[in-house]
Amino acid sequence: MRHNKKINHLGRTKAHREAMLANMASSLIMHKRIFTTTAKAKALRKYVEPLITKSKEAYNKTQEESTHSRRTVFASLQNKHAVAELFGGVAEKIGDRPGGYTRIIKTGNRLGDNAAMCFIELVDFNDNMMKDTKKATTKTRRSRSRSKSADATTAVAAETKTQEKAPKEVKAETVQETPVEEMETENAVTIDETEATENEETSENKEEKAAE
Repeated sequence: MRHNKKINHLGRTKAHREAMLANMASSLIMHKRIFTTTAKAKALRKYVEPLITKSKEAYNKTQEESTHSRRTVFASLQNKHAVAELFGGVAEKIGDRPGGYTRIIKTGNRLGDNAAMCFIELVDFNDNMMKDTKKATTKTRRSRSRSKSADATTAVAAETKTQEKAPKEVKAETVQETPVEEMETENAVTIDETEATENEETSENKEEKAAE
């Protein structure tokens, strides 16, 4: 019985399996993305992520302090170019990520044996996925800017209403002033009439005295 034997032998001996995973890990580090079967990708993820963690821990150390980590990784990969890339550009870019350095993207089944196929890639080196996350964040900012513009439009509308009300009040004041002017003209006409009547009365009195 195979109780508690969770390792996938991948149809290979131990030496063959370790050599295959080392070559696949070196290819993933150098090219950042490879195409393989889903079973091999899952086995590779368990193999390569501890190595990436070791390079991330040694990145902030000096070269003398990280020598032991470099030697242990080289013992697994047996590729000095892959080790240099892992402790250089890869460790620098994934320094803030707390695990989960790889992503598996399933692509369907292979013609012939119908094996499940997939891509396995380093998460921080996929520019398309990073752009999608940036677009999602900008959408939320746009919604906030819309609310600000709505507040600005309401403020402008209130100002225009106040400007429209101000001329109406001026017109009302002018309407109230016009009757006062008419009253002044009417008063002037009545004064002229009274003066004319008084002059006529005085002239009549003079004529009566002259006749006597």
